[in-house]
Amino acid sequence: MTTGRRGRLTVYLGAAPGVGKTYAMLDEAHRRRARGTDLVIGLVETHGRAATVAKIGDLEMIPRRLAEHRGSTLTELDVAAVLERAPEVALVDELAHTNAPGSQHAKRWQDVHDLLDAGIDVVTTVNVQHIASLTDDVEAITGVRQRETVPDQVVREADQIQLVDLSPEQLRRRLAHGNVYRAEQIDASMSSFFRVGNLTALRELALLWLADRVDDALTRYRADHSIGGTWPARERIVVAVTGGPETETLLHRAARIAQRAAGTELLAVHVLPTDGLPSTPSATIAAHRALVESLGGVFHTVVGEDVPSAVVDFARGVNATMIVVGVSRHPVWRQALLGSSSAEIARLSGAIDVHLVTHERARVGVGVRSRYSSLSPRRRAAGWASALLIPAVLTAGLLAFGTDDVALATDAMLLLAGVVGVAMIGGLWPAVVAAVVSNLCLNWFFAAPTGRLTIAEAENVLALAVFVVIAVAVASVVDLAARRTTQAYRARAEASTLAALSRSVLSGQDTAQAIVHRLAQTFAMGDVRLEERADDRAPWSVVAHERWVTEADAGPAPHGRAEEEATVTEVAIDDRHRLVLAGRVLPASDRQVVEAFGAQAGIVMERRRLREQAAQAEVLERTESTRTALLAAVSHDLRTPLAAIRTAVDGLASPDVELDREDRDILTATIADSTHRLERLIGNLLDLSRIQTGAVRPALRAASLEEVVPIAVEPWLADLTLDVPEDLPLVHTDPGLFERVVANVVSNAVRHSPPGAKVLFTASAARDAVELRVADTGPGVPEDRKATMFEPFQRLDDTSANGLGLGLAVASGLADAVGARISAEDTPGGGLTMVLTVPRDGMVP
Repeated sequence: MTTGRRGRLTVYLGAAPGVGKTYAMLDEAHRRRARGTDLVIGLVETHGRAATVAKIGDLEMIPRRLAEHRGSTLTELDVAAVLERAPEVALVDELAHTNAPGSQHAKRWQDVHDLLDAGIDVVTTVNVQHIASLTDDVEAITGVRQRETVPDQVVREADQIQLVDLSPEQLRRRLAHGNVYRAEQIDASMSSFFRVGNLTALRELALLWLADRVDDALTRYRADHSIGGTWPARERIVVAVTGGPETETLLHRAARIAQRAAGTELLAVHVLPTDGLPSTPSATIAAHRALVESLGGVFHTVVGEDVPSAVVDFARGVNATMIVVGVSRHPVWRQALLGSSSAEIARLSGAIDVHLVTHERARVGVGVRSRYSSLSPRRRAAGWASALLIPAVLTAGLLAFGTDDVALATDAMLLLAGVVGVAMIGGLWPAVVAAVVSNLCLNWFFAAPTGRLTIAEAENVLALAVFVVIAVAVASVVDLAARRTTQAYRARAEASTLAALSRSVLSGQDTAQAIVHRLAQTFAMGDVRLEERADDRAPWSVVAHERWVTEADAGPAPHGRAEEEATVTEVAIDDRHRLVLAGRVLPASDRQVVEAFGAQAGIVMERRRLREQAAQAEVLERTESTRTALLAAVSHDLRTPLAAIRTAVDGLASPDVELDREDRDILTATIADSTHRLERLIGNLLDLSRIQTGAVRPALRAASLEEVVPIAVEPWLADLTLDVPEDLPLVHTDPGLFERVVANVVSNAVRHSPPGAKVLFTASAARDAVELRVADTGPGVPEDRKATMFEPFQRLDDTSANGLGLGLAVASGLADAVGARISAEDTPGGGLTMVLTVPRDGMVP
């Protein structure tokens, strides 16, 4: 059965044998069948449990396949029988089962994959100890190594997972009552695998594994619905790592907090300056990364223009419930003046809890990187230089021109202009230094008494104080304006980029390759890849370690090299696709834009998938239409000449009938005519097949119509009026194939002309082509049929025995192959004129 869709997979997940997975699966089967669903049991393992056997009831069962192995007869799922039965739903127990040697697939989950590919919904069961990634944990808990496993991805990608849960005490009671194993196995099982501790740990393992999948679904939902706020559905702790000596204290404290609630995730984030250059030695960051991983967490590095904002943005992006941050290392006086990162994180955190951790280095004055400036390092260096040079140059200029006639206020205004200039060049702190230097210059050189740092007049004290305040205020405003300008340019660039990307995608002009190329250019990344999950493309046959294949790749770095040399950023698009960016650390503020690119890439991939499905559906529809038309036509058009041949042959061969010469000639002519018609029909079918499969290989060259037309029209000379000048130019075509085109067009015209009427065949030269016109006076073709008359199996009436309606389809296909064009016009006075346009030699590049 092929329905055009993939079947849905439902998995009943349990923590241990005996919790009731198979019983729950059978219960669902009865509910579905009561709703009218066509359902069969492909395979159910009852293990001799009476309740399970009784639950099967009257459900239809597919007989199992028998397999011989080492003298024993094993029973397995008969996939072929299920496919032949083609139900809507099939029950297949024990997904992780290993098939008998010699089976088509090694594992039962691969058999299930075949059923899903055939459009059959599958309901199955699996225990948590059989999930591949958990085998080590299960062995540590139970001391038993599981041999039969199923890849995580197979279960994770199920459309529905039902957890069948039972407390350890209830399961042990079921075991004691003989509802799980036979009586002789009960004591050994309860003292080994089915101990309360084992069952409790396995139950927790199943709940946590399923919680991970639910969390993935929640993350996708929040992304699909653009939900920016945090939903505290699960504890997720983010540690702000500065790279300082207090980092280990913070990480150990956060790990202890995470251990209080099972399933809590630990994430560490380190914010780099906007220039991407680390302010902490790489060896220190590597050590902290190793510590995070040893504590079971994940280390992230982002670039942020403001550390508190970057940390909070990251925490919101991962749906965190708590941020752990250390007490500031700044002295109290500096915190009072400039604030602290921890206090700013607490202010910005909103609904996210902030846990403040004290440490040995708190408030001891260890220096940290200065406040972010939106200016480049070169401009900041120029700013510090100008903070000293501009006040000195202005002071020297004022002294050179003399100051006797210039008031102190004028001197102050000129130096204030210099401070503004420094602020425009280097930002706030160089301007503050310039203000202090300018104030000292005013005091020393221009405020009486000069040459001393004392001021005689009180009003000059006020003027100098106001000068410093105004200089610092103006510098702050200029620096803030520079920041806002940079942010505005960035926002405008992002909006412009996303708008252009959206327009191109919505208009259908963009491709996945174009998107990753634009992404690499926009963010100056060394390598950008759009990847698809490999076990989705060839799913479940073999689950490889490297499960991603590249769909599109862009960037100057060779593929894979950037991944080894730089930090890699991964942005998930959906379950099957992701963007991988390598070459530099991606700023936290850029992740939203990259996610927008990813969303557009997802649209492109979905459009491509839909186009491929539409193309496949169109091919299937066209093939089915051709098959139906062919079968309908063959029943009449091919059988008619065969019947005529058979009748004539029987007449000639019959010993009971005396035929004179005239009757024999008539029967012989009937055989010849019917054979000719049959050859023509079969020839057209073969030509159409060659055209549709692209097997036509024209040999184009210069040719004269004199070597084409006479041969093509010879069978119908008595029905034609020829007007073909001898001085026509050479044409560029394949003479043999073009001859078939002309013959089919002429045959069609003669066949539809009234008895006794002749078909007019004319030829004329145009500027860059030669036109052949074949005009008949038959019934013509309605205007609405002209668009489809060149398709296969198109005839004006379905009762005609004059062919399958392939002549014009073959003529059109061959004309395209040799570079000619064929069109239809109405003949003046009634009828149809077919126009063949073939290029002149020398007019084809």
